[in-house]
Amino acid sequence: MTKRGEQMRAEILAVLREADGAMSAYDVLHRLQASHPKIAPPTVYNALAALTKTGRVHRVESLKAYIACQCDGTHKLAVLSICDGCGTVEERTAPRLVENLSGFVEETGFMPQRHVIEVHGLCSSCSSNA
Repeated sequence: MTKRGEQMRAEILAVLREADGAMSAYDVLHRLQASHPKIAPPTVYNALAALTKTGRVHRVESLKAYIACQCDGTHKLAVLSICDGCGTVEERTAPRLVENLSGFVEETGFMPQRHVIEVHGLCSSCSSNA
């Protein structure tokens, strides 16, 4: 990867870490246009794909958005709790849950390639205000 690509990934990761919640690729693009007026969507999508592949970013499938990995980045399997009230996304690891899920689907000969576990509900702040 070129220095320019590494720099762009670092900037995108910083934008996601500063965000209050999950961001779409276009939200990231708009945030970067102030410092990179000619930035194009493929640049952002390619960087997000690379960051997702290395586990530094998670794609929140149900929101079609991204968040920076909140853990140490050494894992790729996370359970994402998504608050439908305020939009916060919390990340937790659950290795046994993923192992059990994989074992369950493998009984039929299915070979899982990727796990996406998302739980929608209300965070503690939103549920106490409800």
